[in-house]
Amino acid sequence: MQLRRFRNRSEAGRLLAAKLAAYANRHDVVVLGLPRGGVPVAYEVARVLSAPLDIFLVRKLGVPGHEELAMGAVASGGVRVLNRDVVSELRIPDAAIDAVAKSEEQELERRAHAYRGDRPPPDVRGRIAILVDDGLATGATMLAAIKALRHQHPARIVVAVPTGSPETCEQLRADADDVVCLITPEPFAAVGLWYEDFSQTTDDEVRELLARSDASRAA
Repeated sequence: MQLRRFRNRSEAGRLLAAKLAAYANRHDVVVLGLPRGGVPVAYEVARVLSAPLDIFLVRKLGVPGHEELAMGAVASGGVRVLNRDVVSELRIPDAAIDAVAKSEEQELERRAHAYRGDRPPPDVRGRIAILVDDGLATGATMLAAIKALRHQHPARIVVAVPTGSPETCEQLRADADDVVCLITPEPFAAVGLWYEDFSQTTDDEVRELLARSDASRAA
């Protein structure tokens, strides 16, 4: 594929879905978007594949004072993944990690209630779970999602993103059953560079897309 920027997350999702055609129209597939930015991508994937859409909650653990740098991630179910290289190099104490993790776990709970209300998370046991985000940089959040999802015993975990660092996409093959990275630019630099419109996805948009997906499947 020619390395041009995606117009927005919706276009990226439609292009990504074309590479996931093998999973279309199957009763055992569920598409899980990583909020917030992964949900508009996942919505298009689920729509094209005729699969149910839900969310899988995971949060980056930012280095204190340098929050854009990931030292790890936390996911639903209390799973914590740390980037030991970053933690060691910056000599980040356990207490600082615990404090950041506690704050992000509270945000996970807030988002779970905001997006789902009282609706329970999907049952993925024995199903093919397609984890979708808008891109992969360090891969910390996706790795946390994979590890957390494994505890729910899906038959297969597929990681699907429109763009990602070549190294990260390759490394995740050791943890996921399949990895689909539509474009892997070199140099990669950052996810947002590969979108013309990379504006922040809001909580309201996430709720709207989940409701729209449910309504279209019920129709």
